[in-house]
Amino acid sequence: MFTAQQYVKAATLEEAWQLNQKRSTTLLAGGCWLRLTRRRVGTLVDLSGLGLDTIEETESEFSLGAMVTLRQLETSEALNGAFGGLFKEMTRHIVGVQFRNCATLGGSIAARFGFSDLLCALLALDCEVELFKAGRMPLEQYAKMPADRDILVRIFVKKNGRRPVYQTMRNAETDLPVLAVAASEKDGQVRVVVGARPARAEVVNAPLALAADKAALEAFQAAMQSQLTFAGNMRGSEEYRRHLANVLTGRCLAALQEG
Repeated sequence: MFTAQQYVKAATLEEAWQLNQKRSTTLLAGGCWLRLTRRRVGTLVDLSGLGLDTIEETESEFSLGAMVTLRQLETSEALNGAFGGLFKEMTRHIVGVQFRNCATLGGSIAARFGFSDLLCALLALDCEVELFKAGRMPLEQYAKMPADRDILVRIFVKKNGRRPVYQTMRNAETDLPVLAVAASEKDGQVRVVVGARPARAEVVNAPLALAADKAALEAFQAAMQSQLTFAGNMRGSEEYRRHLANVLTGRCLAALQEG
């Protein structure tokens, strides 16, 4: 359990940002992973009073506040209707409903956990993040950045016809994934993301057509295996994860081809 010398419920983003410039400060989103640590926090800054817990929709995109809970994503009819149930699929295995009622989108994405279902799945869509000081940037760019003292405010998900699917392998229903693969199709081309390798999710930089046959899929898988790093831990070996990457990529492509 962590301890904090001071607790502040931020009244504005500016106040939260100013406090967060000190290395001893920690931002409190859902606190679900933070509570498992033994950190000694100087100032704990609560973001729950900033109105960042809403899901908003325009003609071109969804705007997801950083304090939106995983349960809100899981049960949102608008999000799941627009993206084929992706938001339910990427959250439903995460621990349990009580946990998902507390854990937040911003906490999950800003932490850039290697095992993150959300980061892997959202990278398959066309997403941007909004940081308080740095402004908007592609999620893929943000995911590669080292942690800094800026504050993640929102995530924007574009409604551009991209069709996603998400596949994972887990040793138990609510365990962390051994491996995760997200894929999406737009204009006949497929984007593939591999996460829980156990490294941070990464987009595969190789072409894959929706109409790919077995030979084309195998060529893509070979490029994927060359580009990405894999490792072993208590949930699975490097060899097993490499095998799963090929299997789950094939399943994702088949699901997209079936429509």
